[in-house]
Amino acid sequence: MPSLFRRRSSQLVEETEPATEVTDEVTEEVTEEVEEADEDPSARRGYTPSKKERGISTPKRPHAHLRRPGTVPTSASGKKLTKEERQELKEERRRRRQEVTEGMKRGDERYLTARDKGPERKIARDVVDSRRTVGTWFFAGALFVLLFSGAAMPDEVRLIANLAWAVLAIAVITDSWLLCRKTKRLVRQRHPDSTERMGALYFYVIMRALTFRKLRIPHPGRRIGEKI
Repeated sequence: MPSLFRRRSSQLVEETEPATEVTDEVTEEVTEEVEEADEDPSARRGYTPSKKERGISTPKRPHAHLRRPGTVPTSASGKKLTKEERQELKEERRRRRQEVTEGMKRGDERYLTARDKGPERKIARDVVDSRRTVGTWFFAGALFVLLFSGAAMPDEVRLIANLAWAVLAIAVITDSWLLCRKTKRLVRQRHPDSTERMGALYFYVIMRALTFRKLRIPHPGRRIGEKI
């Protein structure tokens, strides 16, 4: 029995035609807007015109193709140095650097940095250099503990390594305290009006005591056991 509510196909076509016409109109409007946006970029939302469109030019750096001053060695008269003169200047600079390095190693006040200058620092260096310090064995002890305190080592070996590390740490602290006390006493005796901060001087003493004797700069000016 045919359904009473079934519509004729002709009626369906007539009803869908208006919807199709509306869709076509919307599509045409969107297409026109896109074409207008392509033709006129300023019509886009959030568009920022470039400097060229606004008539603004980017200023160029003056003499951009020239080298910066000082890159080409010149003589006192301002003329460009020849190859031989540049070689002589290079050798002179090398000699000056070598002279400064040698002066620092000797402990010459003219070449020392601010860290090493002053009579108080000289006393501190002499105190450290005139005796053997436990601090020079600190890094060797740290390497020993690192090698023999791993999980792969037996318990007895790890125990010995940890005990050795504790003994070395106590020895370094005690030795540093003795060095700082002696340095303070000598500075107070020989330079009672000194304005040197004791905290900075103690740090200087400890760091020098931890450094291997052959690597200390300035080089040790006292032999081991020599009186200051």
